[in-house]
Amino acid sequence: MTAVASRSLWSTADPDDPLAKALQPPIDETPDERAVRLRQLEDAARVSKEIDDEIAQAKKAYDRRKKAIKILLLGQAESGKSTTLKNFQLAFSPQHFAKERAAWKTIIQLNLIRNVKRLLEVLQEEWESSMQTTTASSVAKGKGVAGRTPSSPGVRFSTSPLNDNHRRIRMRLSALIPIEEELTKKLMPDSSAASRDLCVRAGSGWKGIMTALGANTSTVLPDVSLKNPPLVSALKGGSRPNTADARYKDNPSAVLAACKDDIVALWEDTIVRGVLKKHNVRLQDMPGFFLNDAARVAAITYEPSDDDIVRARVRTLGVEEHHFTMESGALPGTEWYIYDVGGSRSCRQHWIPFFDDVQAIIFLAPLAFNLTLEEDAKVNRLEDSITLWRGVCENALLSRTTLILFLNKMDILQATLAANIRVAKYVPSYGEQPNEIGAVTKYFRDKFRGYHKRLSPKARPFYWHETSVIDTRSTAAILVGGKCLISLLVMMTTLIVCLLFSHVYL
Repeated sequence: MTAVASRSLWSTADPDDPLAKALQPPIDETPDERAVRLRQLEDAARVSKEIDDEIAQAKKAYDRRKKAIKILLLGQAESGKSTTLKNFQLAFSPQHFAKERAAWKTIIQLNLIRNVKRLLEVLQEEWESSMQTTTASSVAKGKGVAGRTPSSPGVRFSTSPLNDNHRRIRMRLSALIPIEEELTKKLMPDSSAASRDLCVRAGSGWKGIMTALGANTSTVLPDVSLKNPPLVSALKGGSRPNTADARYKDNPSAVLAACKDDIVALWEDTIVRGVLKKHNVRLQDMPGFFLNDAARVAAITYEPSDDDIVRARVRTLGVEEHHFTMESGALPGTEWYIYDVGGSRSCRQHWIPFFDDVQAIIFLAPLAFNLTLEEDAKVNRLEDSITLWRGVCENALLSRTTLILFLNKMDILQATLAANIRVAKYVPSYGEQPNEIGAVTKYFRDKFRGYHKRLSPKARPFYWHETSVIDTRSTAAILVGGKCLISLLVMMTTLIVCLLFSHVYL
């Protein structure tokens, strides 16, 4: 009886309730007014339902995000963080990777153009540094330009082995410079023209801009069916094309195709190689180096390979969050969030907010013992990596986070040691140990391991691997193991940890 009375109480409107009175329709309500009121009630109910649905969707998204695997990529600038991210996408989310291929095509072309620009700058430095002025004595001795006898004193001439053909090629290739400037402005309008790196701001939508640009250039390509398209003919004639022309301003494909033969000829020229060596410039060590592939990348029909995209260089300023679903591997359907943070000194204060919500950190430490930071030439790059590693290891927020060390750019280390560059010259504590890759790697690995053991707030395993992240096959094998490891740690399954990485130290 009590329950029945209670239901009756709540189902019967209280005539003295002011809210009930306010909600009652007017006594003298007309049919038209009633229709309007009912529509308003329906609209209000619809809006309420939409709000409820949005809240429910937000809750689902929050729950999914909490269950997702989150990885933070850390390391100094040019350590290989963005390249590692591309390897993740290539190995486990190939469809997502394929959608960005058009954007990376333009970036790769821009990388090649910047390689050529740096090469032209070195040639210009050579000409300027080798300029001399004839004197009466030099005229008498017959010393002039490239073996030519000077006719009179006071004439400026170059003692460089570079000749007039090199000058003509340089003039033709200068057509690429306005293209590089225009594309760089599109990527980052406020960028400095003097910046050594190709930079983008996180969240700027630069991939969309490059994809749209790549699609647009397909409509303005030169007619390759012609034996000598107008742009090619202009360049081969020694003249410079009008790059302000709308057909070529945003079209690296057309201009690169016209310049392809000159690029290849200049890069393969033995005299040019000698000049580069004289000026101590190793273009092949530049991030985003494509001069060895110029004939292929500059072709009018060029489409980037997976390896090309992984090698492409663009520097991220700020923090980029990448969300994708694993399409293959051990846990298909698993959602992943990978945070790619800027590694330059000015960006490092933005790392901390991500420390309390990640299951694992992949720390990339290039073994570049003979190089210095771009932002501070007094700081050794490897010393800076060790300092960063120490800070990460001792951070209390990361006491439960799995740390995975990638001793990266092993290919460059091998080339450096092969060039007989001594480690002890830059790292005196290395002493008289063998200048061989095995001994060098072990020395630095033990340093990282020592700090990990001493500084970690809680005891935890030390995971490491030797990598060259531009090598997509070997890196994919490492990441397969790494992804499984992270997932197993999240699920607190530790029985097969030692099977996942080839090098584990407890």
